Amino acid sequence: MRSSMVSMLGAAATVAAAPSYVMYFDQWHKDSLPDKSVTAGVNYVITSFATSDLFVSGGTYTPFMPLDQVRALFDAGTKVCMAIGGWGDTAGFSTGSASEQSRQTYAANIAATLDRLGYDCVDVDWEYPGGNGQDYRQIPNDQKVQEIDNYPLLLKAIKEAIGTKELSIAVPARPGDMIAYTKEKVPEINKWVDHVNVMTYDLMNRRDNVTAHHTSVKGSAQAIDTYIERGMDASKLILGFPFYAKWFTTKAGVSCSAPTGCETAVLELPDGSDPGLSGAVTFEVANWVQGSDFVNAVTNGQEDAEEGGQWYWDAAKGVYWTWDTPKLIARKFEEIVKAKGLGGVMAWSLAQDSHDWSHFKALQEGVKGLSSSAGVTPTATPIVTPTSTPIVTPTTTAIVSPTATPTSKCGRRRK
Repeated sequence: MRSSMVSMLGAAATVAAAPSYVMYFDQWHKDSLPDKSVTAGVNYVITSFATSDLFVSGGTYTPFMPLDQVRALFDAGTKVCMAIGGWGDTAGFSTGSASEQSRQTYAANIAATLDRLGYDCVDVDWEYPGGNGQDYRQIPNDQKVQEIDNYPLLLKAIKEAIGTKELSIAVPARPGDMIAYTKEKVPEINKWVDHVNVMTYDLMNRRDNVTAHHTSVKGSAQAIDTYIERGMDASKLILGFPFYAKWFTTKAGVSCSAPTGCETAVLELPDGSDPGLSGAVTFEVANWVQGSDFVNAVTNGQEDAEEGGQWYWDAAKGVYWTWDTPKLIARKFEEIVKAKGLGGVMAWSLAQDSHDWSHFKALQEGVKGLSSSAGVTPTATPIVTPTSTPIVTPTTTAIVSPTATPTSKCGRRRK
């Protein structure tokens, strides 16, 4: 598709706007859904995921839940977005972004899908352009260098194709994964996106060899500062929160008396595969089994006030746990969202806090406390209106916890 620009607004009106309160809704957790008293205030829900290869040639995407049923879970007027990709799904993005023609086709297929299904927006979740994804051992980063240049060009094509519908991206918070988010490229990316969902969690993963908080106040602030320093508008940045804990096996014989810095076992094999010595457990009611390692950890956890993270070391099992709490969520609102003038917050994901919805409710309270004067007014966002919306006729295309309580497959859980 080749569209001509009828108009491009150099700057959006600087009127006060409600903060973005974004909730991902993944296809693997649908059994225990919150009622509308819990979801009140959410103004964006992102259904996850459409696979990235689907838009290369025009396959047909079917959401895991009809959108009218999704909308019924939230306030009237909440925007429903389609997420593409997720952890381990990079091939379609790489192929679709490779050339001008492939980008135009990819973008046109996304636009047609949004129109066909009635989505309000799209979220590009490429983990990660330039490398360090799940396949980093099979396809080394030096074979993905071109993706760094192609990524902002793909975003440009998508934004031009979808017009006034909003475009968001999910981006990493680990410094080593920010390969495509350089000082040269961030301003280009910033130009074409409406929102940037920063995954300020999974800051520790199985590629590490010492313990660290997988989410923390300090770690989250550092990630946000990096994006701002490289040219991203603070008002487009959305701070991420996880509704799950992570666990990591520590090295035999070590004693972990400090919140961080304890040596781990080998958590990833040389080929990049998972030996099962780390994982994640959601805050779902099904995982709240008395006597389980997870409940023991959460019950006996300690706060690392300096870093702003919650942790527990199970000496008997040799397992380090790390997670977020409502108290630390409140700190992040004060010390990061308000202090740095961010555009809002997001969480992964909707049904993963069903034990008591305490993390969800902490987000709700935090959003209520954000005033329009807290620096969450949108800044310049290019709005591109195509002369026509291309409609592409689709072709038919045809975590295990230490106590053996499995958590369902999740696009952000295998890190």
